[in-house]
Amino acid sequence: MKERRPAPQSEADGIIEGRNAVTEALRAGTPIDKIFLARGETDVALGHIAAAARDKGIVVVEYDRKKLDFMSRTHSHQGVIAQAAVREYASVDDILNAAREKGEPPLIVVCDELSDPHNLGAVIRTAECAGAHGVIIPKRRSAGLTAVVAKTSAGAVSHVPVARVPNLPALLKELKEEGVWVFGTAADGDRLLYDADLKGPAAIVIGSEGDGMGRLVRETCDFLVRVPMKGKLNSLNASAAAAILLYEAVRQRLG
Repeated sequence: MKERRPAPQSEADGIIEGRNAVTEALRAGTPIDKIFLARGETDVALGHIAAAARDKGIVVVEYDRKKLDFMSRTHSHQGVIAQAAVREYASVDDILNAAREKGEPPLIVVCDELSDPHNLGAVIRTAECAGAHGVIIPKRRSAGLTAVVAKTSAGAVSHVPVARVPNLPALLKELKEEGVWVFGTAADGDRLLYDADLKGPAAIVIGSEGDGMGRLVRETCDFLVRVPMKGKLNSLNASAAAAILLYEAVRQRLG
């Protein structure tokens, strides 16, 4: 049987493996979403990689070797795997400036720890179709701009600015200081979606797939809105909830 050839570095799934390859990617300024290091390793080279990554604001995660082995395409990861981002992250100012340039009140989607890349990709796709000015995600405990997200977004990642911030509650407070109203989505929200005024500057917060919004994020919202549920289930997929909220904002703004 013909031996299967190892997959090339930085292939379609954005995986970069091995110490030299990851080091060179960092030196070259390749957009990197996260770096995974073998837990418990004391190798100096891996320490240098971690330090260089943190200096660039890249998230470094320690993983068991078995998990790294599962992620590996080459089976020679040498204790380090980087996940490349398909594009550089924008800043929150970039998103607000995009709204100003269009002469429109900001419409922003904030994703609170969406870990499923398919959900994040679907949210970005809907955001682009609805004319949102940008998407904001946290640095940790969230999917990033990986190849899977790009594919699920059907190319929308090329058109929608996506910013990544270290602290969502602090970010929401900054948006409020900029005059943006923050609408959190919750099954027990105190008002129906259709009673929310989304015509002005608005940030729509979508909670994580399992637990919804975190406590601090929830407490920072100006309003908690709910989608009417007429069936036997009491919650929607995160990307479906985002689509409903965004297109209610579109409806109101067209009116």
